[in-house]
Amino acid sequence: MAKQTISTDRVINKLDELLGRNDYESAEKHLLYWLGEASLVNDKRCVLLIKNELAGLYRKLSREEDALKTVEDALSLITEMGIENNVGAATTYLNCATVYKAFSKAKESIPLFEKAKSIYEKELPCDDKRFGGLYNNMALSFVDLKRFGDAYDLYNKAISVMEKTEDGMLEVAITYLNIASAKEAEIGSVESEEFVREYVEKAMKILDEYKNKDGYYAFVCEKCASVFGYFGYFLYKKELSERAKEIYERS
Repeated sequence: MAKQTISTDRVINKLDELLGRNDYESAEKHLLYWLGEASLVNDKRCVLLIKNELAGLYRKLSREEDALKTVEDALSLITEMGIENNVGAATTYLNCATVYKAFSKAKESIPLFEKAKSIYEKELPCDDKRFGGLYNNMALSFVDLKRFGDAYDLYNKAISVMEKTEDGMLEVAITYLNIASAKEAEIGSVESEEFVREYVEKAMKILDEYKNKDGYYAFVCEKCASVFGYFGYFLYKKELSERAKEIYERS
């Protein structure tokens, strides 16, 4: 008898629909339901995928205990499956490292980022858009650790990859804001004021001119709004929040 497997496309498509509506409660219920189904038929590949998605969801919802437990489960499952050096494992390392960074564990995140980076650079073409997320998130941990030179190197790598990929300019906008934040952290708010203005306005230009106003655009607007507010662009923060809300309501 052939081993039963779960349709991961079915799981992810429904998840995307729920996240596109900002319905996080239903998204969690959906993932936990399919986690149970995948565990029941011992579909470890699907279990790992769902653990990745849950870790990201719990991170977004600031549920530290749930997020860290899910990370622990995902890393253990990679070892159990014997897939420590493939691209799927690298994506899990990246997701888990991002969770660590989000909960003030930047030091613990770096070894996982390094594992992901080593596998990606060995297995993926240099223009693969997954490098954008890897470089950006790893750089954020370096900023927390005050390794600013390492952070800027990775931010520049992220830009060089993402500006060439389809729909990559939203990631470039995020990277510009990350660079502005890093510079302020490095030299202070007064000394970095002119530099910050330049990069914030670069990000604004991308967000204003971007054509594909879909759910991911709404997510990016929502994500960036607080950064614009932090730098004193209060009206623009409000505008981005309204753009995101309008998109979510249409979904």
